[in-house]
Amino acid sequence: MNMKEKANEAEHRQADKEEIAIRIDPELLEQIRHLTNDPSKVIEVAIRQWLRGETPRDDELTRSRVRIPIPPRGEWND
Repeated sequence: MNMKEKANEAEHRQADKEEIAIRIDPELLEQIRHLTNDPSKVIEVAIRQWLRGETPRDDELTRSRVRIPIPPRGEWND
């Protein structure tokens, strides 16, 4: 595949996409821009992973409480 074919393929892929407007926290957008010059690609991949259920959620409501067992009396630093 030569450079012209690659350019045509990229244009074709981009033509198949819809353009939307979103409201996003400026600090979050800055973090995404720090990773890449194409924030839309990062957002698209994140949405695909979320829809497939691939990304484990890590917020307060989804964490299971970790219980540290306490040893019986007499076994702890007596």
